[in-house]
Amino acid sequence: MTDLQLPTKAESAFRTISEVAEDLGVQQHVLRFWETKFTQVKPLKRGGGRRYYRPEDVALLKKIHTLLYAEGYTIKGVQKLLKGVSKTQVLAEQRGQQKPVQASKAYGESLPKVEGPLPQVISVEEDPDHVLVLKSVLEELLDMRRHVETLLAQDKANEKVA
Repeated sequence: MTDLQLPTKAESAFRTISEVAEDLGVQQHVLRFWETKFTQVKPLKRGGGRRYYRPEDVALLKKIHTLLYAEGYTIKGVQKLLKGVSKTQVLAEQRGQQKPVQASKAYGESLPKVEGPLPQVISVEEDPDHVLVLKSVLEELLDMRRHVETLLAQDKANEKVA
């Protein structure tokens, strides 16, 4: 018995959701979910809602997959990392034509790694790296607090309307 090999598609060919899901090793519903979370992912939809992914869509999905599964980012972290990044930039990066896409401001990015317990009293003169890390964490916490307060205010407003 001989093995039949299907011809591979050209790099510029459009891919179906099943082809992309198989290539990335995820379920199709994961790709549909990512469409709701990442505004840059917009496959071409044909009759019956069938999705066709362009090469730049596939490159972006591969980047998202790598950030989520290999580098440990959260969905929100990837959203912030990809904010203002186009699909063509990701495709050019993948092909080695451009420097890797950098986050405009990802939480904790480019801060030194701090090991061991923090000293009781930290001064800028003694250990500026610890102060930078703590300031970054404080900024994240304040940002989260503002977000939660906004959501609570929206809930209260919705309750009054109902």
